[in-house]
Amino acid sequence: MDKEPSGPSSPGSRSAGGFGVFGSSSAGPQYSKRELAGVPLTGMSPLSPYLNVDPRYLLQDTDEFILPTGANKTRGRFELAFFTIGGCCITGAVFGAVNGLRMGLSETRNMAWSKPRNVQILNMVTRQGATLANTLGSLALLYSAFGVIIEKARGAEDDLNTIAAGTLTGVLYKSPGGLRGAARGGLLGLTLSGLYALYNNWNHLKGSSPTRY
Repeated sequence: MDKEPSGPSSPGSRSAGGFGVFGSSSAGPQYSKRELAGVPLTGMSPLSPYLNVDPRYLLQDTDEFILPTGANKTRGRFELAFFTIGGCCITGAVFGAVNGLRMGLSETRNMAWSKPRNVQILNMVTRQGATLANTLGSLALLYSAFGVIIEKARGAEDDLNTIAAGTLTGVLYKSPGGLRGAARGGLLGLTLSGLYALYNNWNHLKGSSPTRY
């Protein structure tokens, strides 16, 4: 009976023998990690080229955006109209619901906790929430419409459009109350829009970069 030759094989030695899956020998010699450690990696840089950059060049003083050709860096009044109207409706609904809850609890404080009291409080909450949401939504709609019309008519976008839109909104909203009511509404709209324009440009007045309308 023949004996297979045996001999010590070190992990660092090259092995050319052995049979593959289909009965053939291995394709090439095998090397250990110790032998491969001394092989120089020619043509390869140890660091990525993106790491060889001064980080000071990555700091920008202004925001950089990728915009379509002819587009503005800021949204116009027409784009902001949807956000303004929706935000005012949601804000009015929330504050109206809180006020309705307060009024419902105050008006039914002499009643015991029962189904009629819960229904009365719920009705007050929904009524007040819907009323205030409708009011603020109407004001936002008038303000946005006047702002867009004035911007298109003047061909410019500045704080004058904001003040004019706020004044006209107050005049038109209070016009059912007569000339005196329209005057009071216009004065209130002028005051609020003027304060908003002043707040919006406060950083610009101090010497910093201005903000959006």
